[in-house]
Amino acid sequence: MDKNSIELMKNAFGKNLQRIRTTKRKSLLELSYNCSIDESKISKIEHGKFDIKMSTIFELARGLEIHPKKLLDFEFDFED
Repeated sequence: MDKNSIELMKNAFGKNLQRIRTTKRKSLLELSYNCSIDESKISKIEHGKFDIKMSTIFELARGLEIHPKKLLDFEFDFED
């Protein structure tokens, strides 16, 4: 996977995270309190500026009270 594909995937993940968070009517600060991840880091994730680990996905899911697979349920086209 090339660097551009990784950036596109991070952006798609971030948009999905932001969509879920806003649908649940949670602010960045509220999510931060719920999952012990700094709100600035969550913002960077939502804007595709931060590469995350699996443990972060699970922590975000716990904070949003959703199954982690929902955070990974987004459209993404791999480039050849």
